[in-house]
Amino acid sequence: MRLKEKVGFIGLGSMGRRMAANICGGFPTSVFDLREDAVAEVAARGAGAADNVTDIAATCNRILLSLPDADAVDEVVFGEGGLFPSLEEGDIVVDCGTTHPEYTRAAARRLAGRGAFFLDAPVTGMETRAEAGTLTVMVGGDEGAFAAVLPVLERIGSLVLHMGESGNGQLAKMTNNVLYNISCAAMAEMLPFAARLGLDPEKMRRAVGSGSGQSFGFDYFSERALRGVFNEGYPMAAAFKDMKTVMENADVLQVPLPVASAAMQTYKTALARGFGEQSKGAMIKVWEQVMGVEVRYPEEEGGQ
Repeated sequence: MRLKEKVGFIGLGSMGRRMAANICGGFPTSVFDLREDAVAEVAARGAGAADNVTDIAATCNRILLSLPDADAVDEVVFGEGGLFPSLEEGDIVVDCGTTHPEYTRAAARRLAGRGAFFLDAPVTGMETRAEAGTLTVMVGGDEGAFAAVLPVLERIGSLVLHMGESGNGQLAKMTNNVLYNISCAAMAEMLPFAARLGLDPEKMRRAVGSGSGQSFGFDYFSERALRGVFNEGYPMAAAFKDMKTVMENADVLQVPLPVASAAMQTYKTALARGFGEQSKGAMIKVWEQVMGVEVRYPEEEGGQ
């Protein structure tokens, strides 16, 4: 498979700019984003700044996207001034965002008509691991294209797994995220309940964090809830797509998912109460309101 000299990277948000910076440390890289300051930040770390998406397609045949949803991916790949008209045989487009398996499969079929490849390679690990280049990357799509882009993906991830056919990367990310959402919903329910029982929520946070009830979702969001910090992490409304996708797949397969369904109700209630622009940790506010408690540090201990 022919490779051009450069790697392209489009979408320099909170995750993308960190990922692109790690890639340009090992490969000649050209980046593009609508925000000039984001481009300048990555360019200062060694990347070239492309004038537009077409410029990326003309100079790169391994092109990574870090975009918020399928609509944004579709605009960049197939929209006016997008990648598609300039793609050549053997070019590889890699979607590192969380979109939808059916969209991925449709995009892969369309690129295949030009002899190009579309891989779904969503990542997990949040900003700290994006900075360190230690994300987990779950890839679906053509195995030869995966092998060609693997050295690039190893610049952003310490664990890169080929999950099988097109769409399987998105299905793997969906499964991971729903497990994460369940742990967030459980934290949101049980920490206020512990406070209602008369237990010290900070001591409970520490006990669970070192006990059998520990999870990353509990650790990450319980500490922030105690500080009253709900603006760190992906907005809940945007992340809700994973819950919708898992329920769509469960309906098709006629499979009951009682635990995921219960977490879905807390998630929906939080959105209905206007917490959608806050992080998933804001689900705790639902149960604080129901139980008449507030789980926060005292002001002198770091509350906000």
